[in-house]
Parts: sequence; structure tokens; C-alpha cells
Amino acid sequence: MDPGRVFENDPPSRTLPWSVRPGARAWRCAPAPAEVRSFHFSLPDYATTPLTEIPSLAVELEVGRVFVKDESARLGLPAFKALGASWAIHRTLAERVASGEPGPVTLVTATDGNHGRAVARTARRLGQHAHVFVPQGVHPQAVAAIVAEQAKVTEVPGPYDEAVRLAAEEAAAPDAVLVQDTAWPGYEQIPGWIVEGYSTLCAELDEQLAAEGVTEGPDLVSVPVGVGSLAQAVITHYRSRPSERASALLSVEPESAACVLESLALGEPVSVTTGDTTMAGLNCGTPSSIAWPYLRGGLDAAVAVADADSARAAGDLAALGVSSGPCGAASLAGLRAALTGADAEERRTALGLGPSSVVVLLSTEGDAANPHSTAGH
Repeated sequence: MDPGRVFENDPPSRTLPWSVRPGARAWRCAPAPAEVRSFHFSLPDYATTPLTEIPSLAVELEVGRVFVKDESARLGLPAFKALGASWAIHRTLAERVASGEPGPVTLVTATDGNHGRAVARTARRLGQHAHVFVPQGVHPQAVAAIVAEQAKVTEVPGPYDEAVRLAAEEAAAPDAVLVQDTAWPGYEQIPGWIVEGYSTLCAELDEQLAAEGVTEGPDLVSVPVGVGSLAQAVITHYRSRPSERASALLSVEPESAACVLESLALGEPVSVTTGDTTMAGLNCGTPSSIAWPYLRGGLDAAVAVADADSARAAGDLAALGVSSGPCGAASLAGLRAALTGADAEERRTALGLGPSSVVVLLSTEGDAANPHSTAGH
């Protein structure tokens, strides 16, 4: 078991659910394909999403600068997921044409909301069909948004992992393809393409930070985590290039669905029984099989947060001009948890943070309760 792992659940004296991974900044992997950014750049609705500096958070967190990468409007949708779905579907359809299967196809997926809508939107624009499986607990607004993309929606009376299982069974039908953002042994190519799609976000971040005078990369990036696909993309980006000042990477999950934190603690990927959480997009019980080696090797630390903490963070970001839902705001909630309370100085040291450090928070979705908000744009 990881000696840095602590996971207690007995308030008020509870200890922060936290795992630290010494040596992660020395871990290395291959980079994402360069052509992904060119593909996204060619899309008619592509635009770089904002990077907003928030000095008041830097003061609060006792670091030099804090930036928020705002994914509340990405390719016409309110979350980063469209980056992965568009690239993966592009690759999938190209391979079908190359193999002599150019006809219409039904793109099948399971979702807690944003990924399914991104698959449905991409399918509609390309003249394909979409069938989306939605687990219990997903907000009716999110389901309605998927239906509005002309997708067939099946609501599942069970958790996310059950929705994934049923979607995989449905995709076994003729002229159907599973486009899932989690992988398992035997199903890894398309999830790998989805991860590649997220690399565009990181490429933008490099350019935006350089324009702000941060040329060596941030000292820390805080990433909300469900099955770990976005974290895999972020780890790939920062662990595939030589750097004298490697960035620390922190994953943040709901306490009720901390599958990555638990897997890191045990040293192997495990499934956990998930509970209810307002962070619906992170309510996942099993790490992606292709993400796990990256999570195990390249994450500096993992933390789990309560719904109340993400709600507070979302409200604070809204007041500061950034529209963020509970999942997106988890990046702020997790960093706050890591840098405050008992043993905070020890955690700050483990993350390599000091008074001049540059921190990036990935806000992965907009505020679904206020879908027409233009905060931060």
C-alpha cells in the first residue's frame, strides 16, 4: 500500500483523502500526435478557450499566480469533451471508409452528460446516428440536451459502470460502433483517440502561458478526474517533454467515487462502489485501463473532495467571472483541500509549491444551472 495514502471518513476529525506519489516528475512517456491540433483548428467552430488569471486565488493559496483554463464553451458545447469525441469519431469514420464500410453508422456511448452530448452533436453534424446510455442521477437538463442533438437516449436504472456495460452490448449490433471515453482490455483504440483529442487543450495552454510570460510551464496543474482520460492527456503532455522544472500534477475526485485515489493507494486498478454526487461527470467507479499506467507513473498526488467543497468553489469562480460547474470547480476545491488544514505544509512541499509558483486549474465544464452564462468570455 502507498505509504502516502490516507483515507478516513469520520468527521469532524477526518483526515484528508490524499495520496502522494514521490518521483512522478521523473516519469516519461511518448507525446500525443501533432496532427490532432491541426484537425481541431480546421473545424469551423474551433476557437481557443480562455485562460483567466485570478490574483485573489493566488493570495488565498499563497502562490505566485493562478490561472483557470475555462472550458465552458468548447466547439459549441459547455465542456472540453467535444475535443476527444470529434477526433475519435473522425478517426473511426476514416478507418471505416478505408476498410470499405462507408455507410451510416450508429455511434453508441454511455455518459454522465457532456461526453454523450459531444458524441451526439458530432454524429448529427456528420450525418450519423447516435445512441446514448445515461446512468441514474444525471440531471434531466443534461438528458434533454442529448435528446436535442437527435440522439436516441436510454436511461439506465444503475450507476455509470452499468451504463457502460449496456452501451458495449448495444454496440455489438451491425453498423454500430462504441465511442466510449473509458477503456478496458480489448477495447482501447477508440478511448486512446479520445485521449489524443484532449491534447489540443494542453497545446493551447502552453501558448497562452507563454503569452503571459510563463515560458517553462506551470509549477502545478490541478485536474478533475473521473475514469482518468483527461488526466492521461495532461500527464502525456507534461511527461513527454524534457524540462528542468517539471510540472506537478494533481488529480481531484469526489469522495463518493474516488476510484483513482483508491487504485493508487492499493498499487493496482480497482473498482469502487460509487455514491451520489453533484459532480456527476466524475461519478465513475473504475479507472480506464489505458489511463492507469499514466496515473500510476505520472501523477504527483491525488485528492478527493466533498460536494460542498466543489459547490463553494463553483460559486467563488462565478463571482470571479468564470462559469464552472461542480466537476470543473473540483480542480479549485482539490487544491484548496491540499493547501490548507492539518499537514498542509507537508503537502505543499510534496507538490513543490512556494510563494512564486504558477498554478493552473482546469475548469472542465460550464455551469449547467446557468447554461446561457457568458461569464469569463
